Amino acid sequence: MSDDKTHFGYQEVPEAEKARRVGDVFRSVAGNYDLMNDLMSLGLHRWWKRFTLAMSGVREGSRVLDVASGSGDLAAAFARRVGASGEVWMTDINAAMLEVGRDKLIDEGIFTPLALCDAEKLPFRGDRFDCVSVAFGLRNMTRKDRALAEMTRVTRPGGRVLVLEFSKPWKPLERAYDAYSFGVLPRLGKYVARDEAAYRYLAESIRMHPDQETLKGMMEAAGLARVDYFNLYAGVVALHRGFKL
Repeated sequence: MSDDKTHFGYQEVPEAEKARRVGDVFRSVAGNYDLMNDLMSLGLHRWWKRFTLAMSGVREGSRVLDVASGSGDLAAAFARRVGASGEVWMTDINAAMLEVGRDKLIDEGIFTPLALCDAEKLPFRGDRFDCVSVAFGLRNMTRKDRALAEMTRVTRPGGRVLVLEFSKPWKPLERAYDAYSFGVLPRLGKYVARDEAAYRYLAESIRMHPDQETLKGMMEAAGLARVDYFNLYAGVVALHRGFKL
């Protein structure tokens, strides 16, 4: 694969084209994003995010950056945890998704600052946040190494970076997982979100995402230390955590 190419699902495309295609996917699914998450994971995504919150070290007064915040579930949980003395920023590269998250948090009485920005070029000074998180967003980024380096840059020394993402499941589950991903998910997308192709891409993007050990190495290469990971639901999802020294 040449330096200016990347993967969009199973396709090899120019890097600039991937950003546009991913944007189209999330503009299409934004309105049904939360409903589809509940259906696809049978509600388990809520537990995975609660576990992320528990492992975050976030407490009252913390400063948190939630990257690729989407519909804002983690940002809302962080905002409740940090209280009035803390600060939580929501960011996303996709305006439609950021609007969904903003509106949902406002409906819940939560008001947080937000920024429409690329995770590879975060508009924050270095060493600013106690915790930086990304949930189910890293696999859609064109240059994951740059995004991880940016997340590390804006984390203060002693702070942590959390990556919650689909990963490589326990081998005996692989056949059933493939059948679900490529059989059930596109059908859900077709009949619920009215976009079968978007959910076929999402299934493919999961398969192209680095496995647990590879992502651990990428986080270490970005400058994080004491990187570990926690397999959830037999590795279907993994939470990676690294500290900035």
